[in-house]
Amino acid sequence: MENDEAIFISALSQYAYCPRRCALMYLEGEWEDNEYTLRGTLAHQRVDLPEGMVRNGVRVERALPLWSERLNLVGRADVVEFPEGEPPYPVEYKLGKSGGRLSSEIQLCAEAMCLEEMFAVSIQRGALFQKSSQKRREVQLTATLRQAVEATVYEVRQLLRQQALPPPVADKRCPDCSLIHICMPELPIRLAQLLESSEGQV
Repeated sequence: MENDEAIFISALSQYAYCPRRCALMYLEGEWEDNEYTLRGTLAHQRVDLPEGMVRNGVRVERALPLWSERLNLVGRADVVEFPEGEPPYPVEYKLGKSGGRLSSEIQLCAEAMCLEEMFAVSIQRGALFQKSSQKRREVQLTATLRQAVEATVYEVRQLLRQQALPPPVADKRCPDCSLIHICMPELPIRLAQLLESSEGQV
């Protein structure tokens, strides 16, 4: 493992959402914007100001660099709050309507696990901030969620070692994906249909 490059925390979220999307981004270097990614970029540009501030007596750090030597992760947190006398409180910004996806919770928990290692503290809670509703949803960083982070780190590392694209999913995730035209999720289905049609004509 010491020869492996560090994994970006964001890759965990991408993998949990769709392994093929993760591979296209982090193996093939593919990227294409759509309405959702452009809105996400603008939202993060507003929050990713690398200077601290104090709000209601709580120090707030934006775009805070994160790392974990144990998990070999690197990345940065959208927002980390430092209440006096309490552990850091990570806040991840999301544009989705509900923010209930496991992929978002895995990313948030991975950020918290990095903060735990960096500051030698225990962090039990974090939050997903929904840009559309301007509301937070607090997430309990349970043992089950932490196990999901560890499993995803392992799976992403295996993906990067194998250097092979997973098959497309071709489901309800695809229409909103910015990489749909690169991924071409319907192609295997169409090829199979053409093959069946040609065999039926023989």
